[in-house]
Amino acid sequence: MRSILYFGLKAKMLEIERKFLVCNVQACLDKATSSFAIFQGYLSVDPARTVRLRTQNTTAFLTIKGASSSDGTTRVEWEKAISLDEANILLPLCLPGSIQKTRYHVPFNESLFEVDVFEESLSGLVLAEIELKSAAQKIKLPDWIGKEVTGDKRYYNSHLAQHGIPA
Repeated sequence: MRSILYFGLKAKMLEIERKFLVCNVQACLDKATSSFAIFQGYLSVDPARTVRLRTQNTTAFLTIKGASSSDGTTRVEWEKAISLDEANILLPLCLPGSIQKTRYHVPFNESLFEVDVFEESLSGLVLAEIELKSAAQKIKLPDWIGKEVTGDKRYYNSHLAQHGIPA
């Protein structure tokens, strides 16, 4: 059923990514070309549809994500920029638990990894994501990449906000 759902969707509405733990944080961050702070709150953490409120720098976004494919690489994602004023109005509606992190852009081998260094209650967790053109796309991994956690729901930001770092 899920493959039927994804068939025919416009590519810009699909998020296709793989996610990894970072095993050598300093080696990774030494290669970063930019960074910015992110705050995320959740209006819904239903596994079938997550609704996220994100602020970064002077912008804000409302994002809806559908359920992931069976391998965890692909899901529907719709995102809309909203004003900071709108975000501040919606913020009190968010569920308990939030995400604070710094995102680093780390280029490697003609690809771009987005590396999130989590803060507050998630301090110590560092995840790297890479967006793909297709779920079958082959990628070369840098030596600072650790265990792959693609599809492990415990590492979804919405789950981390509610339950903390997996044991």
